Amino acid sequence: MFRGKQLGIVFALIILSGGRLMVEAAEVPWSQPKTYVSNSRFLSRFIDQDFTVDGNLAKPAWRVASWVEVRRDAFKRTEFPQSATEVASLWTQNYVYFAFRCDYTTLNLFENKDNQTDFWTLWDRDVVEIFLNPQPDHMSHYYEFEVAPNNLWIDLEIDLNKKPFADPKWNSGFEHATHIDEKKNVWTCELRIPVTALNGTKSLEADTEWRMNIFRADGEGDDTKRRFLSWSKVVNNSDSFHAPWSFGVIQFVK
Repeated sequence: MFRGKQLGIVFALIILSGGRLMVEAAEVPWSQPKTYVSNSRFLSRFIDQDFTVDGNLAKPAWRVASWVEVRRDAFKRTEFPQSATEVASLWTQNYVYFAFRCDYTTLNLFENKDNQTDFWTLWDRDVVEIFLNPQPDHMSHYYEFEVAPNNLWIDLEIDLNKKPFADPKWNSGFEHATHIDEKKNVWTCELRIPVTALNGTKSLEADTEWRMNIFRADGEGDDTKRRFLSWSKVVNNSDSFHAPWSFGVIQFVK
């Protein structure tokens, strides 16, 4: 989430991590694109019955989903086959579901933490992330969901026009579950996000289009050694994921 930023004006210093200055600010030092620059498209398929998430992707529902593989660096052309990640989405009128199937070499986790409450700085270890914007006309306002392999989590409301731009007090009520297969070196994750939590949206309809990006942080060491992947390439002059003009389209189809 909060990777290093090279800001013209620094509002607040937070921490030095891996030799990179981490800051909390709502300004970007260059001219932000005013329109979306990504043509990436992601299909979320309709299902007629909700289900409880448990981290098991063998459910019949996921067999009808459209799966996308993510293995490229978020900012460069580099690929990370050792971190190959399959992602899919389903929807009902009341929920949006996401599934992740993540190859790994080793796991980099926060241990002995309470998964009953959201965990700040979760992004400093292994994690999958979804940035979701249900109102694409308001590019700078969106929601962030993160889950780690051991089911630690955080959800945030993001507004880049505010200082600070991340609101950790926001609570979506989203559900999440994970499973680690140590024999196959794969971890899986399911999320169920209530539509009503996303800025008062009451229900989803077929052919609705939102904006979205999907990320994964993987690997040990500081940020110079870890791997940062994204579904839609991040166009930015820093190494921050918070570049909403780079969000692709998620279309909810029947």
